[in-house]
Amino acid sequence: MTTMPTSTITGQGTKERDAAGPQPAARRRTSVLRRTAQGRQARAAWVLATPFLALFLAFMLLPVVWSLLMSLTDTQSADLRTPLNVSFTGFDNYVRLFEDPQFFTALRNTGVFVLVALPLTLAAGLAAAVALNSGIQRFRAVFRVGFYLPVITSIVAVAVVWKTLLEPQAGLVNTVLAWFGIDGPAWLADTRFALPVMILMAVWRNLGTVMIIMLAGLQSVPQSLMEAAELDGAGAWQRFWRVTFPLLRPALLLTAVTTGIGYLQFFDEPFVMTDGGPLDSTLSATLYAYKQFGNGNYDVASAAGYVVFVLIIALTVLQFRVLRDKD
Repeated sequence: MTTMPTSTITGQGTKERDAAGPQPAARRRTSVLRRTAQGRQARAAWVLATPFLALFLAFMLLPVVWSLLMSLTDTQSADLRTPLNVSFTGFDNYVRLFEDPQFFTALRNTGVFVLVALPLTLAAGLAAAVALNSGIQRFRAVFRVGFYLPVITSIVAVAVVWKTLLEPQAGLVNTVLAWFGIDGPAWLADTRFALPVMILMAVWRNLGTVMIIMLAGLQSVPQSLMEAAELDGAGAWQRFWRVTFPLLRPALLLTAVTTGIGYLQFFDEPFVMTDGGPLDSTLSATLYAYKQFGNGNYDVASAAGYVVFVLIIALTVLQFRVLRDKD
């Protein structure tokens, strides 16, 4: 009877165990090490995120919650030293808002501003993008910078320049009109022209953002689709409306949402140029809230801010329903 050496048997067993993979103890040890490494990564991530979270809680979340509470109480400027002495009033501040004719005027002005300026901005930005993408070949970079420059310019500086240009006596606009025998009006002191002037300025200032995003969308349209449509006999307008425009829905949705949110909060233009006048014809909802805050009516100001917040949500939901990809 032949007996195999013990070392040979042991070696074969070891090879078989190695081939079968790590043993339960080794697997447990590997799992523990993996969990430990993941725990270290999670702790490091929280440590790195702590400064942002602290700033977000202190300057974003806490003021939002606090303003909501103020809109449900009778908080006035005199209550800042004794904030716990205010009384809960429920929705009385919102009732006061909608009983105030001045607030309805502010809402109407804001609605007109959004309904007129938003489509004009989208149309002007899209037209500029199409021109830069196909029609304008030389100095394309110069035109891009020229259209986008107002976006990165301070809105206060832009408003001051426009106010100077529209001065009734020495402003450049009326001076040029006088060359042609036209007596220019007092643009910012006339209820017929003050709000349209601000709409025009907003369109001029913001079309650069729309143009850049639309231009990126136009350049992502596959050229093969355009060539196929042209071979099928589609004209330039049909190619744009049937092929290009549907592919621009994501870009159009993005610009419509961001621009609409900004227009619902329009504040700097009337604050710098007219202070809401003449006769509240340029008073916006956010400027109304600011004035209430300045008068010490923190409760009404907070309620007005949340009305604007609800309007922003409603407009955004509507835009998503209309402009989102149907597929």
